[in-house]
Amino acid sequence: MTAGRAATDRALAEVFREEAGRLTASLVRLLGDFDVAEELVQDAILTALERWPLDGIPDRPGAWLLTAARRRAIDRLRRESVYRDKLTLLAGSPVPVADGDDRLGLVFICCHPALAPEAQQALTLRAVLGLTTPEIARAFLVPESTVAQRIVRAKRKIVEARIPYRVPSGEELGERLDGVLGVLYLLFNEGYLVTAGEAPVRRDLAQDAEWLTSLLSRLLPAEPEVLGLLALMRLHLARLESRFDGDWRLVLLENQDRSRWRGDQIAAAAGAVPVPGRDRGGARRVTQLGGHRLAPDPRPL
Repeated sequence: MTAGRAATDRALAEVFREEAGRLTASLVRLLGDFDVAEELVQDAILTALERWPLDGIPDRPGAWLLTAARRRAIDRLRRESVYRDKLTLLAGSPVPVADGDDRLGLVFICCHPALAPEAQQALTLRAVLGLTTPEIARAFLVPESTVAQRIVRAKRKIVEARIPYRVPSGEELGERLDGVLGVLYLLFNEGYLVTAGEAPVRRDLAQDAEWLTSLLSRLLPAEPEVLGLLALMRLHLARLESRFDGDWRLVLLENQDRSRWRGDQIAAAAGAVPVPGRDRGGARRVTQLGGHRLAPDPRPL
């Protein structure tokens, strides 16, 4: 059964929101080039726009797009002899399921200390998490051209400095932690109350931020800044359903229907917080991440 243009557009929009960052992360891991990875993802989406109305929307659209992008990558590498060794790796490896580990690794690349903090944040929000340049510009209250320049310069710096694709360890991990936490917080903030759009909430962004932070907590299970941010996100997600009425008007905390608060999220937040009396010094520092002063509630209403 063929899919209509409207159904294809809706499916692609949903897939792009959910999968673009994962697809880009997988290709950057294999190719080591942001621009090429993003170009291949865009090519795969254009191919889907041509094929899906005729062939139908696949059962696993994200995997379909990744396969299409990898085929494009193989074709491109065949034309570039300098990448012969990478061609062998790409063609011989099985098609992976895009996962959070890829995206978390890409976040750490974007937050390398060789990049300025504002460049780290702009590049991560664009390349990993799929925010548009106008969305990032609104979040930082700067012109779109400024954000675009930051992203271009950051990509160039990564290539010139030969920054490897991997999650760092030891001292390197600590050097990048503040930048990573700051980016994850900004992502959550944009999802919790968006700067533009028809709906005031983007649940997918807020949940992605919480999920990536939970992955980070597995790498650093005793790091109070990570645990504090994870608990903060889960507490806010617990009352997400009660923050707006049917007309998307904000409901003050004192007027929210607490029966709609999610007990599992509240319990998960409590489970992430260190036992009282332990790691107390770090608990105070959780209010400052990546140079940003954090309120107890990023969006207090």
